[in-house]
Formats: sequence, structure tokens, C-alpha cells
Amino acid sequence: PPCEPGLHIHSASMAAAARVFKLALAQLGVTASKPDNVRNAVAAVRAAAAEGARIVVLPECFNCPYGTQYFREYAEPVPGPSTDALSDVSRECGVVVVGGSVPESDGGKIYNTSTVFDSGKLVGKHRKVHLFDIDVPGKIRFKESETLSPGDDLCIVDLGFCKLGVAICYDIRFQEMMRLYALAGCHLLCIPGAFNMTTGPAHWELLLRARAVDNQMFVAGVSPARDTTASYTAWGHSTAVDPWGDILAKATETQNIVYADIDLDKVDSMRSSLPVYSQRRLDLYRSPSLRRDQP
Repeated sequence: PPCEPGLHIHSASMAAAARVFKLALAQLGVTASKPDNVRNAVAAVRAAAAEGARIVVLPECFNCPYGTQYFREYAEPVPGPSTDALSDVSRECGVVVVGGSVPESDGGKIYNTSTVFDSGKLVGKHRKVHLFDIDVPGKIRFKESETLSPGDDLCIVDLGFCKLGVAICYDIRFQEMMRLYALAGCHLLCIPGAFNMTTGPAHWELLLRARAVDNQMFVAGVSPARDTTASYTAWGHSTAVDPWGDILAKATETQNIVYADIDLDKVDSMRSSLPVYSQRRLDLYRSPSLRRDQP
């Protein structure tokens, strides 16, 4: 059933005062039908809003199969039909939607792009910065750069009640980028990501927990559901982690919505108890090749 907007719209004063909120990780099945995928995403946002979620995060490439052979075919402008649907349901339900990602067409190029809507308004946009170009001998070869272009900016959104950053999948492997989000004061890092059956079991949870502890913030990684008949099989296991590295919520491999209660006081407590930011030795963090005092 549709959500009830009156139950989920928060005034600015209420938003600023709140320190605890419910986060929804919507792990969605993806088919070859873009309209079906978009309807599935909209239904998930409504379901999460009805459960009291204030932020709903969707998976990478929620509107199309993941693969270089699909990106150009499914690409659309932003704003466009898929993101317009997210804007509409965000407004309808009075929630924040971190719109996973879609293939975005702009100026003859294709980007892997995430959008953030707050009560219908576009408040953030992130184009995947680090393209997934890997070659694991005997296991997987994939080159997003065959089709996609990289983004050049970070996405930081101050919602009043929470400041969040957005990264997409392979971005998570670059701690330098994640640290910038922490230094900007983000409480929550949202990472739509489609790790596969090689990297997923080895690194997905490890990286989510490492980035949460490294940067003393909440981290939410949201995957598509697993489809073993697809040309690219996602690992699934969407996961939310707190600043201590504890897992707050974790999906299996199937379509599901899991929830985590986000207490922003945990960020402040962690950064006060372990004040690593003030203890950094920036005077020493230089490339060894630049050190002139070495023999």
C-alpha cells in the first residue's frame, strides 16, 4: 500500500533535534525490464517508509542489469524517468532516498550515477569516481571504462539531522576518498555496490567494516539481490556497520529490506574516545621518495 506522507514528513526543527533514526537498505532484484525495476524500487521505498525509515538506500544499477553491454542501452539523462520516479516517491513519503545508481547519459558520455532526494528535491548527485577495471586471472575480468566515464566530484549532503556522503562500489577501496568524507563531518557513508561472487565473499563485509572503523562513521553498503542466471552475479548481503565496526543489519542474497537504527551520538562518542583525527602525524605522511633525510 502507498505510504502515508503525513506520518513521515519532519519539520526542520524536528530533523535537527533527532539523533536517532531508522535507515533502510533495500536489496532489490533486477531484471531486463527497466519499468519493472523502477516500480520495484518505488514499492521498496514505500514499504520502508511505512516501517518508519527516514533514509532509504537503493543498490547500484537498480534500474538495469549490471554490465558494460547494458549501460549505453539503459542510459538516460538525470533528471530522467528513473530518477523522476525516485523524486516522486521521496516527496510522497517524505523520506530521503539515496537512489542507488543508474547509467546516466550526458554530453555523449555515460556515467554510473547516484542521486539523493529529500522529500522530492534533488539534493545530491555522485558519479562513480573510480571505475571498476579489474582482471583476476581465472576468475573475473571487468572493465567499466569500456563504456563509462569517471566522475570528478564527491557528494556530501547535509540533511540537517545527518550529514551523509555517497560513494559507489569500487570507490570504497580508496580510503583516501573515504577519509575526505569523514574530514567533511559526514556521519554516514552510503555505498550502493554490486560486488561479485569473487570479490564479494572475500572483501565486501571486510571493506565496509574497515571503512566504518577507519573513518569513525556509519557505513551502509547496498547490493542488488543475487541472480545466478545473470551475466554478472551480485554477491548481495547488503550490510550496515556502526563506527565501532559492529554489524547492525545484514541481508542474505535474496531481495529484502533490512533496517538499522542509526544513533549519531555513537559517531561523536567514537571520535572523542579514539581521537585519531587530532593525533594524525601529517608532518610524516609523505611519500618515502620525498624524504630527503634518508640514506
